[in-house]
Amino acid sequence: MGRFGRVKSVGNTVDLATGRYTNSIGDAQLATVWTDPDFDASQRSFYYARVIQIPTPRHTLYDAIALGIDPGKTGHPATIQERAYTSPIWYTP
Repeated sequence: MGRFGRVKSVGNTVDLATGRYTNSIGDAQLATVWTDPDFDASQRSFYYARVIQIPTPRHTLYDAIALGIDPGKTGHPATIQERAYTSPIWYTP
């Protein structure tokens, strides 16, 4: 993982034919310690973490399955990945 926390994709377990998926990939718990290599105690700064969920079926996939339409022909993504952000940690000298 680099300075900006980029990690490889976790994959996708969504079955496009049924809309079912399993929560069997990714990590159940994340814990780490990170130190800002460019920290300057004389400057204001803030930090936050971002997380991304494994892909899950999007409502358009369920609609396509119910209507018997090929999900790839709907013009909409079949899956979605929700994101979350932590509350920021503010540093003031």
